[in-house]
Amino acid sequence: MDKLVITGPNTLSGEVRVSASKNATLPILAASILFPQKIVFNHLPKLSDIKFFLEILKSLGAELQGDLERQVIESQTITHTVADYDLVRKMRASILVLGPLLSRFKKAKVSLPGGCAIGSRPVDIHLTGLEQMGAEISIEKGYVVATTQGLKGAEISLAFPSVGATENLMMAAVWAKGKTVIKNAAREPEIEDLANFLNQFGTTIEGAGSETIVIEGREIEDYQKSDKSDYQIIGDRIEASTYLIAALMTKSKVRVSGVNPKHLRSVLDLLREMGAKFSEGEDYIETERFSHNLKGVEVETAPYPGFPTDVQAQVMTLMGISQGNSLVSEHIFENRFMHVPELVRMGMDIRLEGKKAYIKGVEHLSCAPVMCTDLRASAALVLAALVAEGESHINRIYHLDRGYENLEQKLHQLGAKVKRVKA
Repeated sequence: MDKLVITGPNTLSGEVRVSASKNATLPILAASILFPQKIVFNHLPKLSDIKFFLEILKSLGAELQGDLERQVIESQTITHTVADYDLVRKMRASILVLGPLLSRFKKAKVSLPGGCAIGSRPVDIHLTGLEQMGAEISIEKGYVVATTQGLKGAEISLAFPSVGATENLMMAAVWAKGKTVIKNAAREPEIEDLANFLNQFGTTIEGAGSETIVIEGREIEDYQKSDKSDYQIIGDRIEASTYLIAALMTKSKVRVSGVNPKHLRSVLDLLREMGAKFSEGEDYIETERFSHNLKGVEVETAPYPGFPTDVQAQVMTLMGISQGNSLVSEHIFENRFMHVPELVRMGMDIRLEGKKAYIKGVEHLSCAPVMCTDLRASAALVLAALVAEGESHINRIYHLDRGYENLEQKLHQLGAKVKRVKA
């Protein structure tokens, strides 16, 4: 098992390019099940979650060629409709194969998934929507077993704008008969990217990025292979936010490229409220160097376009060394404050009351051995270590490897004193 050793404090400079979005890549890989043809993905992120998901596709019968720099997926060979526990248990996003398998093959058996222990993510919203489309669903020995005589378009109102449920239902609707309307749909940029992918292969989807998405179902017998088989996935807005906060933590000038600034609007707005300044281009954001401390603010997490829960831990770390008091209210996941005890070990002043974290800014952090508990909490510990006095040891970084490609190399190229060693 590896750990990161970070010696602080650091000053960063230069440019870092973010990888393709993990949260966009996973549903798009699932969507490749729908289309019996060769599909090519360029520059997939080198993450454990992506590798696991490709193994799931391979277990279903897909042929994989090349590597993550140019990954070729041939889905015409898929014949198996069971996603086994041994693979699915490693990540929650594996439930995304349910919709496309059911749509194309009219049956699916998918193990209930595992993943980060940041809170319950019930799949009932997924299943209720699929039942409205004509699926018969049961839970048997830890598996979701779904069958249908043929899915039919339906008007579905989600109880919560779940990203995963929106994606699963969008994919299920591709080969459903008639029109599917998803109301109270998730609005994330990753939803738009999935819609763009599906549209490239002949689907007609309107409204992605809004509260109402309309999908025109098709007959799979009429499918004709698309001449345009290559697809490039959007940049990772969560990774970009993390590097921007790293620059602000260290009061550094850093350009973060490969991402659409519009996808980070709520994050940038909050950071500007704290006193940060940025310049923006079509695919980059650059921080300005500054000497003063940023100021405390209040923020609450919310579905997009609100402030993302996936950036909550990172921005809390910035608040921990900002001037004055801050308040973070977490409304998405009930266990997403697991990073707080570790940050307190490094000298932060944070008090928890239910779904709220009260932060009083401090001037200095000290090094400490700390332990990662989930993906974004891990990023928060890295950020704190960048400014802490001395040598911090960050353990259980396999969580980081789920969502950050080459984190230590990217930080090193910006000038950070960081290395990966055996624990």
